[in-house]
Amino acid sequence: MNDDKHYIKYTTKIEREKLRDTALAYSALDAAMPSKDTMKLVEEYVDGNIEIIEILKIVIEKYRSSEFERE
Repeated sequence: MNDDKHYIKYTTKIEREKLRDTALAYSALDAAMPSKDTMKLVEEYVDGNIEIIEILKIVIEKYRSSEFERE
């Protein structure tokens, strides 16, 4: 994800809230709502504390780890 326009330094909190709301709306059309842990990370993005790319890395690693535990 190399879309600089969504980086914290290029967005306001209001813009990040709109991005969150849009992403959740699209997600709700085709999948279950994100977990509470994922939503906490999303709120950290909205608050300007973590970039989207970092959230993706954390969530992907979480599911990869849990996948290996099941094997």
